[in-house]
Formats: sequence, C-alpha cells, structure tokens
Amino acid sequence: MRSSTPEDLSGRCERCYLPTALCLCADVPVIPTRTELLIIRHNKESQKSTNTARIAALALPRCHIVSYGAPGAPFDASVLDAPDTWLLFPDAPEAEGPPPKRLVVIDGSWAQARRMVQRVPALRRLPGLRLPPPAPDTRRLRKPPHPDGMSTLEAMAGALARLEGEDLAKPLLTLHELMIERVLASRGRLGWENYL
Repeated sequence: MRSSTPEDLSGRCERCYLPTALCLCADVPVIPTRTELLIIRHNKESQKSTNTARIAALALPRCHIVSYGAPGAPFDASVLDAPDTWLLFPDAPEAEGPPPKRLVVIDGSWAQARRMVQRVPALRRLPGLRLPPPAPDTRRLRKPPHPDGMSTLEAMAGALARLEGEDLAKPLLTLHELMIERVLASRGRLGWENYL
C-alpha cells in the first residue's frame, strides 16, 4: 500500500498533499491555542500523504514543524531550550505543575519516534505529558505496532483536550476523521463521487 507522495506533487494539493479532487484545505479549521506546539518530524515522514503533522500545522497557528534526520543536516537541539516546555511521549517522566507554554510532539513511526528520543538527550530531559491509549476500535490509516500508538494529529488533540479543554480538541478530531475518509477515497476504498 503506497503512502508516499510523488516529489513533484503531480495532481496533488501542495498544502495537504491529497489529490486535488480530495483536497481538504477548505475544510481545515483555524484553532487558536494558548499552548505553542513544536513538532519534530522525522525526515522520512515529510513526503507521506498520510502524515497528520502536516494537517495539524495547517489548523494550528501556533504550531511549527522542524525536521529530524535529513541527510547532512544535524538536528539543532537548541529549538528545545525554551522554558516551560514539555514533551508529549508515552515514556517521558510525568510533569507536574501548571500547564506548559510549549509542547514538543514527536512525529514518526513508533520505532522512529523512540530512536529520536533516545538520540536527542535534550528531549529526554523534558518533563512529559502522557495520554491514555486510544480506544481499540479507533479508525486508522496505519496500524500502530503498540497499543498506545496513535497518529500525531490524534495525540495533539488529546494533549490539547487535557491542557485547554475538550471543546478545543473536537475540531482536530473531526479533521482527523475527514483526513482518513479522503485518504481512503484516494486509495479507492471510498467512492470519489462523494467529493466531486
């Protein structure tokens, strides 16, 4: 099953990477947050049409993506130096105290995410935010190898629900469902005619 996007984006939206007939950009809400979100995205995720970090960044004005693992480009850990920064990761030590001003989110496969945290000592020093595992019947584009696994967009919605309230997270979860529908339609699992 192909989940990467052609480099030339032929026939695809340059923002959401979905086929232009299924572009979801017009349906992306703008969700202002108190919390700044910093996504550290593994380089191998950057061209995948199923990358939900890209969609999250379209919806969240205070969200920024930095790349990790690009050939010849070492990761600059100084982006983690801001005060009141927490890490959204299952194994991070649980933080206490007032909510963070900034939340770091790791974007990659389960194995990529673990390696990124292991290889960047500054990530391991951050206080953590953990989420409960998703419901077993949650609809997915990729099957996680771990029961706690979820897409980056789902994890960000869960974190924002905890930090800023459920009402803020609902539009992100709706966007996640819409993305799943459009990607499945692009793979022929749902009829394109619903989107034309």
